[in-house]
Amino acid sequence: MSVPRYWRKQQNRYRLKGTHCETCGKYFFPPRNLCPTCRRDGKIVDYEFKGDGKVRTFSIIRTASEDYDLQTPFVIAIVELEEGTCLTAHVVCAPEEVYIGMPVKKVFRKIIADGESGVIVYGTKFVPA
Repeated sequence: MSVPRYWRKQQNRYRLKGTHCETCGKYFFPPRNLCPTCRRDGKIVDYEFKGDGKVRTFSIIRTASEDYDLQTPFVIAIVELEEGTCLTAHVVCAPEEVYIGMPVKKVFRKIIADGESGVIVYGTKFVPA
């Protein structure tokens, strides 16, 4: 399998794909095969999150590894999606603009590049809604 094809198959990274338990109504990201509440009685189905949510908490990164050094300072937040699940993600805004409860929406952006001619990794980030 080629490298681009492998990464396209990473649906949860690119399209915020998770799972939903139709028995108890809970949503999971990253995807799960088994509901921790319902166990074997739960019916797990694939689910694509809308990508709307709010900042539950955040941290401003001022010193980072050399791969992310040119992006500093930047905001990393725990985003609570409308469906109720939370995930950690980069929020693209000025550090002084972010606040707890800030509405955000998903966007597809470049995360990192392996040098000038290396692999470029894309994924989901969030911006103010």
